[in-house]
Amino acid sequence: MPKSFSRLWERIIDFENLYHAFREASTGKRYRWESLKFKNNLEENLIALQNELIWDMYKPEPYRQFIVKEPKQRLISAPTFRDRVAHHALCQIIEPIFENKMIYETFACRRGKGTHAAMYHTQKCARAAQRKWGGYYVLKCDIKSFFPSVDHDILRKIIRRYISDKKTMNLIDVIIQSYESPCQDGKGVPIGALTSQLCANIILTPFDHWMKEDNHIQFYARYMDDFIILHNDKRRLWELLCKIENYIHDELKLNLNPKTGIFPGKNGIDFCGYRIWPAHIKPRKSTLKRAKKRLRKMARMYRTNPETLERAKASVMSFLGYIRHCQGWRSAKSLLESIVFKREQPLASNR
Repeated sequence: MPKSFSRLWERIIDFENLYHAFREASTGKRYRWESLKFKNNLEENLIALQNELIWDMYKPEPYRQFIVKEPKQRLISAPTFRDRVAHHALCQIIEPIFENKMIYETFACRRGKGTHAAMYHTQKCARAAQRKWGGYYVLKCDIKSFFPSVDHDILRKIIRRYISDKKTMNLIDVIIQSYESPCQDGKGVPIGALTSQLCANIILTPFDHWMKEDNHIQFYARYMDDFIILHNDKRRLWELLCKIENYIHDELKLNLNPKTGIFPGKNGIDFCGYRIWPAHIKPRKSTLKRAKKRLRKMARMYRTNPETLERAKASVMSFLGYIRHCQGWRSAKSLLESIVFKREQPLASNR
């Protein structure tokens, strides 16, 4: 029986915790209108939020929804700034509880982890597999429509294994129930909310332990709903894939993406935005293509709008930061040299 935590509520509603939550929610959004408005009457707003929580009157406001098309089309549901503060106040207290339950090999939305840590771990696995077997295969999986498909009842059941504080669970229930997938009742967590990142890791933590402890998988890595397994026996991986499909469906009410498959390790491992081999790492071709398309669009806009240049500089620096972690300087140089930022000359006036 896992250890259950109580007496969390007083820490969540503590004014210092709420103030720290405001500081965290403001990171990167300090000069946005919502943040400035909340800060203008900071003490009043924090006390009002605190009272709503204390008296069980807190209700999340409607999410601001919009579509992003890169790297793929997704519906983003962003909470209001006030709700972001409430989410941070909750996560600051409960996240360490679940962090201690997670295995080392899961890398999304954890302090000291991230895409680059996942990439280097994957390369380390590839090197070890090559030393052990010479050749190896890669089972690469991801979950179909993961965030919209998270089952509320299963998520709450897993959380209740570790949290016995009734008021804390009531707040968690309110936040979970504040969003439902447009297509599925009782399912879905919003892409764009801090709590959703934590919930996504929580619901897949039992799966991680099942993979490592019940199936004794040595070479494994997960980043959110994407995960890979390395093994020298292709037949063993096909058997494992069948077991994974059954576990994901029966225990979590989720389904694997049809693109799931088994590939030779010599072709590289496509994971976390990179193509990974034991001796080297290359940029993903689709990432180079998107960067080229984005910078060409900005170059066209710059011809008539010089303000575009600052956004272009930020995009270039982000792209170079991505390239810094792999052997892709030649591709990056070729891409950047093909983009020219040039202002249109105003037409000479007739005299």
